[in-house]
Amino acid sequence: MNISSAISKSTLLATCTFWIFIISKDFQSDMIPFVFLSIIPIFLCCAFTILFTIMPFFWFKRDGLSNRSVFKKYFPFYAITSFSLCLYGAIKLSFAISFFISAFFTAMQSWVWLAKDNQ
Repeated sequence: MNISSAISKSTLLATCTFWIFIISKDFQSDMIPFVFLSIIPIFLCCAFTILFTIMPFFWFKRDGLSNRSVFKKYFPFYAITSFSLCLYGAIKLSFAISFFISAFFTAMQSWVWLAKDNQ
């Protein structure tokens, strides 16, 4: 598994979705420097999420299981839990809806990228 590639792709996806939601709501030219500055915390969030919530499913798999079988077995439960937590966060913190939307879609896509590697 190429974890660094998955983290890089996830960072790009999360940055794009996060800023598309924000810019579509209210665009100001003063926001442009923040797009580039936001890459650092988004990278840290993506790296933390992938390394501590997704990768353990692949690292601690039983012998003989492929990445595809790990994906089929654990992804639905992860998706339900992730959706529930993101929905709860979006409801409670209405100002951070774009964060929770981008976090959910990025986590789901990261699962797909990590399951496809080394099959």
